[in-house]
Amino acid sequence: MELMSHNLHEVISKLRLDHKTLSFFVYQMLCAIKHLHNSGIIHRDLKPSNIVVNDKCVLKVLDFGLARKKTVDTAMRMSDYVVTRYYRAPEVILGLPYSERGLSCLHSTHNTLT
Repeated sequence: MELMSHNLHEVISKLRLDHKTLSFFVYQMLCAIKHLHNSGIIHRDLKPSNIVVNDKCVLKVLDFGLARKKTVDTAMRMSDYVVTRYYRAPEVILGLPYSERGLSCLHSTHNTLT
């Protein structure tokens, strides 16, 4: 098992990230989201404390307890109650169906790093 030194919340609250590091983090997060969606998985709780960082600035997504396999009726079965309040996607707030092409991925990535 790989040792991951910190979670992203600790890193962004203690350090001022330069453009290069921030860009590297965004790239990794978007690659992880793409991989999940290509596998038919919706994470549903992407936030800084659910992403760990090692000493080489490599990110890993954790905590798949709220994740769901995307199916035709997935959107109807998911509750917005379980999603962390400040990281809720626009689809959740507006009561729209979940979609891997929706705003939720970009919204979570933005809120996680700002």
